Amino acid sequence: MTKSTKALRSAIALAGVSAFALTACTGPSGGGGGGSTASENASSVIAYGTTDKVTALDPAGSYDNGSFMVMNQIYSFLLNSKPGGADPVPDLAESSSFTKPTEFTVKLKSDLKWANGHVLDSKDVKFSFDRQTAINDPNGPASLLSNIDSIATPDASTVVFTLKNANDQTFPQILTSPAAPIVDDEVFPADKLLSDEDIVKANAFHGQYIIDSYNKNTLVSLKAWPDYKGVLGKPANAGATIKYYTDQTNMKLEVKGGQIDVANRSLSATDIDDLKKDSSVTVHVGPGGEMRYIVFNFDTMPYGAKAPEADPKKALAVRQAAANLIDRQAISDQVYKGTYLPMWSNVPSGFVGANESFKQAYGDGSGKPSLDKAKKVMSDAGITGPVTIKLQYNPDHYGKSSGDEYAMVKDQLEKSGLFTVDLQSTEWVTYNSASKKDSYPVFQLGWFPDFSDADNYLTPFFVRGGFMNNHYSNSEVETLIAKQLVTADKAEREKTIQEVQNLLAKDISTLPLLQGAQVAVSGTKVKGVDSTLDASFKFRLGTVSK
Repeated sequence: MTKSTKALRSAIALAGVSAFALTACTGPSGGGGGGSTASENASSVIAYGTTDKVTALDPAGSYDNGSFMVMNQIYSFLLNSKPGGADPVPDLAESSSFTKPTEFTVKLKSDLKWANGHVLDSKDVKFSFDRQTAINDPNGPASLLSNIDSIATPDASTVVFTLKNANDQTFPQILTSPAAPIVDDEVFPADKLLSDEDIVKANAFHGQYIIDSYNKNTLVSLKAWPDYKGVLGKPANAGATIKYYTDQTNMKLEVKGGQIDVANRSLSATDIDDLKKDSSVTVHVGPGGEMRYIVFNFDTMPYGAKAPEADPKKALAVRQAAANLIDRQAISDQVYKGTYLPMWSNVPSGFVGANESFKQAYGDGSGKPSLDKAKKVMSDAGITGPVTIKLQYNPDHYGKSSGDEYAMVKDQLEKSGLFTVDLQSTEWVTYNSASKKDSYPVFQLGWFPDFSDADNYLTPFFVRGGFMNNHYSNSEVETLIAKQLVTADKAEREKTIQEVQNLLAKDISTLPLLQGAQVAVSGTKVKGVDSTLDASFKFRLGTVSK
């Protein structure tokens, strides 16, 4: 076991999942400018590389890691977390607390302004959350705000959130999430999205950085903003450039060649393994929360509600047989070389309340597949002959290794003799929309959490109208999810979260496969990467220097 692998295992024991960062030895300083706003000993601009794409800079129009990464550099939140931790602390807020069981009150810092000179006050805060709900864009995070009943602004520095359910244990975390960047009410329209170009033109920012130049999903230049008043403080550099890659290999080569200082999301397991051996590159390990899973569309899957020969018992048997046959450990070892680990429930290991419901219910009980159990559930349901499954995956958004991952899934299902798998792939631009429109009976998805709490793996997925739109509903599951949200007693809440997972393992709306890793790379002279790889799951360029 290498040193980095030992660190990975240690991180998983603490946080349930791991994130990698690698840093390149040297890098260019071009772009950005504004050195006078950075600390004296770190005046160079950081060059950052990624394969993640931006959907939109408007917080109401995106719910993806690529967009949120940029938002974390240019917007502020009422609450945020300090690098190295995950607990919500005041950001734009001066203080915050539950003043009643259904009332969460925030006091803003004084003399806040946007980079364009506009006043930032309680009206902007109310506006930001109200427009999220009003727009309710299908690509947006408005579902995270479902517990907000109303928002009042008694004065320019006070915001009072009235909640539908009392004692919401996740609400402070929600205020750090993709649904919560505060936007300028004098720039953004209340009922529709604002284009990236108009946001940049309006200089509607209050973060560690402002956007100096913007070529979407090609190159973005950030400049440190001296008037930022949030918890992150002044960045450790004068600015940063964000370069977008369509090919992981090119990004890897530019890390090795020193053209970029830090690369994050995503490199293949093979690339990481290779870069570990490069003396000019450092591998950093920190907690994360990413997961990979298979989604079953309850309408269009074999024997689904709107499929030929619809039969809910047979549809369940198909899902159960697949759960009995998948060999997660083999995929982890052979495809991801241990950078992703087997995931045994819908809540990743390390989160409060996580259990191993799928390991206990399927396979041989120890994590290995069981052909005998798969055959029995199919036979008991009256299914004879192999079932054809149309399985879709995405080759670009989740990295090149997705092809190898789903080739193994196909092989594991087909070698049982119980399935014939029609494996197809679609580029993300089409895939993201089509997966929500019943185009794929069975399909791949991944998840990178919004905040560090087990509920983020439950409410967005399994409450009716969840983002997957796979037509799954279970009233008992929804009741228990609602219960754990407002249970202040930690032990009782943990028990309820485990009950939810046990029910989900019986229904198999989704089949969890792997938990792992965001990837970033840097050189030996680059500092501060470790401090941004924390359980908040936010990558902050402001911690990085060289």
